[in-house]
Amino acid sequence: MRKTLVGPRLRQLRREHGQTQSEMASQLNISPAYVNLLENNQRSLSVQVLMALTEGYGVDWRDLINDNDVTRLADLRAAVRDPMFPEDRPDLQELRAAIDHAPKLVDHFLKLYQSHRAAVDRFMSLTAQDGEASLITVSPETAIHDFFRSNGNYFDVLEQAAYQIRREMTRPADDVYADLKARLLEKHGVSTSIARITDMPDTLRDYDADKTHLTLSEALDHPNRIFQISHVLGLLECGPALDALLAQTALADPAALARCRVELANYFAAALLMPYDDILHLAQLTHYDLDRIAAAFGVSVEQVCHRLTTLQRDGARGVPMFFLRIDKAGNVTKRFNATEFQLAEKGGACPVWNIHRAFRDPGIIVPQFVEMPDGGQFFTFSRTTDRPVFSRQTQDRRLVITLGCERSHASKIGYANAFRMDQPNLFAPIGINCHLCPRQACSQRAHQPLHMSLPMDTNRRGNTRYES
Repeated sequence: MRKTLVGPRLRQLRREHGQTQSEMASQLNISPAYVNLLENNQRSLSVQVLMALTEGYGVDWRDLINDNDVTRLADLRAAVRDPMFPEDRPDLQELRAAIDHAPKLVDHFLKLYQSHRAAVDRFMSLTAQDGEASLITVSPETAIHDFFRSNGNYFDVLEQAAYQIRREMTRPADDVYADLKARLLEKHGVSTSIARITDMPDTLRDYDADKTHLTLSEALDHPNRIFQISHVLGLLECGPALDALLAQTALADPAALARCRVELANYFAAALLMPYDDILHLAQLTHYDLDRIAAAFGVSVEQVCHRLTTLQRDGARGVPMFFLRIDKAGNVTKRFNATEFQLAEKGGACPVWNIHRAFRDPGIIVPQFVEMPDGGQFFTFSRTTDRPVFSRQTQDRRLVITLGCERSHASKIGYANAFRMDQPNLFAPIGINCHLCPRQACSQRAHQPLHMSLPMDTNRRGNTRYES
């Protein structure tokens, strides 16, 4: 079992109560030396001391041992590798020491850095109508993305609920659609029907709570029908759990809360259709072969990609991945992240990144090793996905989905087998987008960076008109 180290949180709890180490030791009936060792993470927390802390200070033991230091360390490493900082950067040991001994300072630094990044991002999208307020307002999409990322893109309460429901489904796996309809009807009195496109031209799913009826569009293929019915089942069976999770967010706007509820219900639906242990085993067995996994569970490749980013359970982790979906104009339409990779909130992805090439080869995996300006190296693989087509006006609604992981995990991904890690120029130098990228002499640059000036000489013409 993993040792329970709570040094920074214990020190913070003691300071909040204005106590010395001796005073806390007296209250917990342990020695001051033991308190000192606990605060410096030189001893792990025993069950007896944990119970004494719970009773003596009125804290929830789950809050006390909830360890988000891994995510914090990843965020801190990504922040200090920003090109705005000098080359002489703190090493991993220094960063861990900062988290252990100055957790509040680390939190304030990360908040300041995130505000800086948000401000730079906002400059990109400012219009005359947006005004100054848009600079300091975090978009609902960003807040939802940050909420998922702060939870490691993993929600155990939804996993457990999905697991229990799947155990109660008695039909064979290839009859999951019938099983889901039966559960909706028997448990919740909700009937299900398929509507013609002419009767429901602009809607793919419509749940009428008053009439206890779910209508699905015939435009949905089978994988998307079972996903949508699973989504509604999650809303009905996990209402209190969804409410508790939403209470943990910083969202206040009703529309933003509704958007987050939709994403959480989608998480549940994926967990129901692709049970955690089953998909983790198959992913590892097939070296993350997207098509084989999709075929095994009767789901779409996009649903598989989304699910793979959630395999972050302690003791049974998959490869940490990020997920990105873009349209033909480069707009980011969906993103999830369990890595240090910095995902753009808006469009304008780097043209050096071959993510757009996938549009030229529909259905084909397009792999690439890339390097960010901060030195982070990743393996990415992209392919197309198609939205439901139900009229001449909705043809060619193709999107590209991308998964990526840090280079250290690339050996676990079958799509990386064709590459030799020692081959020259393996990593393509990319950036988030031209507005934020500090790279010089990039032949694909389309904009002047917002946060730096590129060298310009009237007597010399560089790769682009932005520098010489």
